[in-house]
Amino acid sequence: MNFTRRKLLKAGGLLTAASVVGFPYLVLGGVNKKVVVIGGGTGGATAAKYLRLIDPTIEVTLIEANKDYYTCYCSNEVLSGERNLDSLRFGYTGLAKHGVKVIHDLVTSIDANKKIVKTASGKELAFDRCIVGPGVDFKWGEIQGYDEKTAETIIPHAWKTGPQTLLLRKQIESISNGGVVVITSPPSPYRCPPGPYERASQIAHYLKKHRPKSKIIILDAKSSGAGPKQPLFEDGWKKLYGEMVEWRPGPDNEVKQLSVANKTVITSFGDEIKAEVLNIIPPQKAGKIAVDSGLTDDKGWCPINPKTFESKLKPGIHVIGDACIAGAMPKSGYAANSQAKICAAAIIDLLAGREPGIPSYINTCYSIIGDDYGVSIAGVYRLSADGNTIDSVPGAGGVTPRDATPDQLKREVSYARSWFNNITHDVFN
Repeated sequence: MNFTRRKLLKAGGLLTAASVVGFPYLVLGGVNKKVVVIGGGTGGATAAKYLRLIDPTIEVTLIEANKDYYTCYCSNEVLSGERNLDSLRFGYTGLAKHGVKVIHDLVTSIDANKKIVKTASGKELAFDRCIVGPGVDFKWGEIQGYDEKTAETIIPHAWKTGPQTLLLRKQIESISNGGVVVITSPPSPYRCPPGPYERASQIAHYLKKHRPKSKIIILDAKSSGAGPKQPLFEDGWKKLYGEMVEWRPGPDNEVKQLSVANKTVITSFGDEIKAEVLNIIPPQKAGKIAVDSGLTDDKGWCPINPKTFESKLKPGIHVIGDACIAGAMPKSGYAANSQAKICAAAIIDLLAGREPGIPSYINTCYSIIGDDYGVSIAGVYRLSADGNTIDSVPGAGGVTPRDATPDQLKREVSYARSWFNNITHDVFN
């Protein structure tokens, strides 16, 4: 388990993939068994595909409301103009080629006792095991004056890639030279810990070229920012953008109130900050179907058995991705991909009456700060000795060094683009 960071990055998803498609799983055990996967994001789509790859005798049905999925990872590049929205769009024909039955519908309920999933169109699907990848939803009402309608039409959070991403992009393009952009970073946990800081970087990338007198203020609910990557962001901002980006760490700078009419936010300390462009990222919780199905605890997240990702509240249902409580693992796309493969292997064992093996977990996360300037963080994780949580492996993984050379920072950008191509191919093809 003593991987160097370079070896880890080279290995990428191969470590996790090897752990679930190796020799022990060539013994098929899911004949006539049915698994229903709810949610076609990175976690759900990966789980559906790998269930079929490992054991093609299992009937796998994926239920996803949308016909296309837009990745959240790399979506900040749309704001800088370095990427178009369509480059983030993926469909489900690749999964169908693996024998996954894809249904575009909205799940309305999951009955863990009767083992039945119901949809808005009236379908009822029986299952032996169910996987839920519900993603995140938002805690509306925690910021006074900010609600779902305001986010859709006036002050977007753009934390789910789609129309709000384009709305925020349009607002950035319309800012005056000297205008202020305010980005709020929510309290932990939330999807993609480095996301708000990469977003500030990509907006700064655009403003430096087109509105060089403008300013970006990050109002952060946390004092830790992006964690181990925070110093790397600050170094990059200083080098590439001078004083354009200002990070104000919490808890005094947590946004508590919004005046839509004046485009003004009020912090927990009482400061009032006015902006031409406001990007408020709300506090988060597990997606609606997880809440409605009784899969969440009093904090809004899903407790799971970290060995199998089976819910601790609803036996027979497994929760993966951003919605689950996964110990030291961050809420990231690559973490969801890793969890999905482990979950798929565990379900195949459980359906065959075998004890699931001991998993290892992996995550890699890239952030592009500007032209030829990228940073990354990688981690390897293991099941704790008592089997109750997922812990980081000491000495494994790591972050881009602060003294990285220009060539190294440039390579990180290349790695980031390759990572995106590789993970989306792994998930959707």
